[in-house]
Amino acid sequence: MRELLYHEVRERFEEGYDIDIDEFKLRIDKASSVEELLSVYGEMVELEIRDDYGYVEPSDWNGICRERAGRFTKFGLRLSTDELRDRILGGWLGRCAGCMLGKPVEGWSRERIRQALRRACEYPLRNAYFPLKAFSDLSARQVASIAPLTRGNISRAERDDDLDYTLLNLLVYERCGDSFTSMDIADEWLLRLPYHLVYTAERAAYRNLVIGLKPPDTATFLNPYREWIGAQIRADFWGYVSPGDPERAVEYAFRDASLSHVKNGIYGELYMAALISLAYACEDPLKLVEEGMKAIPHRSRLAEALRFVLALYHRGLDWEEAVDEILLKLGHYHPVHTINNAAIVVAALLCGEGDYSRTVTYAVLPGLDTDCNGATAGSIMGVILGASRIPRERIDPLGDRLATALSGLGVQRVSVLAERTLKCVLRDE
Repeated sequence: MRELLYHEVRERFEEGYDIDIDEFKLRIDKASSVEELLSVYGEMVELEIRDDYGYVEPSDWNGICRERAGRFTKFGLRLSTDELRDRILGGWLGRCAGCMLGKPVEGWSRERIRQALRRACEYPLRNAYFPLKAFSDLSARQVASIAPLTRGNISRAERDDDLDYTLLNLLVYERCGDSFTSMDIADEWLLRLPYHLVYTAERAAYRNLVIGLKPPDTATFLNPYREWIGAQIRADFWGYVSPGDPERAVEYAFRDASLSHVKNGIYGELYMAALISLAYACEDPLKLVEEGMKAIPHRSRLAEALRFVLALYHRGLDWEEAVDEILLKLGHYHPVHTINNAAIVVAALLCGEGDYSRTVTYAVLPGLDTDCNGATAGSIMGVILGASRIPRERIDPLGDRLATALSGLGVQRVSVLAERTLKCVLRDE
């Protein structure tokens, strides 16, 4: 409880509430019981937004739509079934490969990653996946756990929450079609997800479901992680199943995100779902990033951060310089917050200039939430390129296999999951 409230103080401040950080942290420190901590929490809930707070960040669908910069027009795609199949498979494989690239350095800082690669004489990383020798300073036990994620030792996409949610959303859509609700997703969580393998906002929302709350209250009660990256990593399937129809992808993503997130936590999922949907129709990363801005409130912190990244790119900064600026400006956010990680993904897309390997590598090397960012960047590029144009050294080591923690599913064939996604798309036409 104490840890939750420490995070809550920071989250309240970031959302613009009129809160004295030092005073509330002192009161949390001095509290001697859960009852006292809940009393402090109750006071935080009643706080008002500061008069000088310049952002407008609604969490309800109508409010979000009023604040968006525009609406998307559905693209008239001219893709054959085989082309569509290749693009969908590209999304799944691109996501798996990007996730596996970032997974061994999850939670590492940019400097730690750089030092590890320099120690292995491989900075910046130009080959597929990290070499095992980059982890020579770790204990034998740590090396053993990381080894299956390193170059030459990968045999499948290992279990990761970034990939569990993509598969889980496929199950929801197969069961409910486009009429699914937030509670349909919640029911699938409770049926399929092991509680100890969900984290931060998802764990808080899971707990809130168990005690009887319903969305959107599941996203707010004792959930200080409600603007962190958890919703953003759940965006992909909604984009896959909405080829060239980003407005539909955004609506689907909202139903998902509002189960566990608010404000910028929601916007991250809306934005990434829109990019993936747009990726079927647009191969230019700059146009993709700019067009995707229509998905989110234009007076939000996320929109401001993405405009900042676009400005860096237009100034001609190279990738290293851009990352310096992004980490300096957004370094006050937690390493698994939505805003800073979304900025890194967008910088990777822009500086990667349509190259899959460069893009996912750029998404991982800055640190922060490396597996999430590699997965999201890989997913977008995978849909742009299709499986046939992703470098084989990225996807062949996966062996077409995805391990999952979802109850009763075990190891899945990625190609089969892509085929099931294609059936959903063709069913909706």
